[in-house]
Amino acid sequence: MTIEASKIRLLMELRRRGITDTAVLSAIERIPREKFVTETFQDQAYENIALPIGYNQTLSQPYIVALMTESLKVGDRMKVLEIGTGSGYQALVLAKLCRRLYTIERHKPLLEQAKARFDLFSQTNIVAKCDDGTKGWQEQAPFDRIMITAAAEDVPPALADQLAIGGIMVAPIGEDKSSQFLIRVTRTEEGFDVEELEQVRFVPLIPDLPE
Repeated sequence: MTIEASKIRLLMELRRRGITDTAVLSAIERIPREKFVTETFQDQAYENIALPIGYNQTLSQPYIVALMTESLKVGDRMKVLEIGTGSGYQALVLAKLCRRLYTIERHKPLLEQAKARFDLFSQTNIVAKCDDGTKGWQEQAPFDRIMITAAAEDVPPALADQLAIGGIMVAPIGEDKSSQFLIRVTRTEEGFDVEELEQVRFVPLIPDLPE
C-alpha cells in the first residue's frame, strides 16, 4: 500500500473513532508522519499505533494525537504550551492550529531532532527549549492552552498556575499505565473544572533534566 493510501485509511479510521474537527484532520493529513520515525518503522508510520523514537519515548498513536488536539479546542489566535516535544510531531500539529507554540523537551538530542524538523517544514511559529517541563515556561505565561504528553500522578502545580482564566489543559494523569486517564482541565474564576475523557497509556512525566 502506498503512503498516500495508508494516510487516507488512517484518516478514515480517525473519523470512524469520532474525530470530527476538520482543522485537526487537515493538520494530520498535511504532516508526513513517516519523517518522524527511523527507517525501520517507516512502513508502520500510518498504522494507528505508537512507535519508538529513542530515549524510552514514543511517537503517540495517531488517534491519541487527534483526540488530545481536538479536546484542547485550539484557536488561531491562541498561545499554546506543550510539555514533551518528543519527535516534534504533536508540536507541528498544534502549530498549524495556533498563533504561537512553546514546547519543552528534557532530552536535548530529541529536541535538536525536533527543531530540525520544524525548520524542514518551515514552521516558524514554534519556540522550543530543553528544560524541566514540570516547571512550565513562566516567562511566557499565561497560556490559553496547555498540552502535557507524558503522565503524572497529578497536574504539576506550576502548569496549573500558568493556565489563563478560561484556558484549557489536556493531560494524561495516573502513574500506573493500567489506570491512566486523559483529562481536560478548564480554569475558571473560581478554580478548575476537570473532565475525564478516555483511558490512555503514556510514558511518565519526569522532573529535572537527565544526567
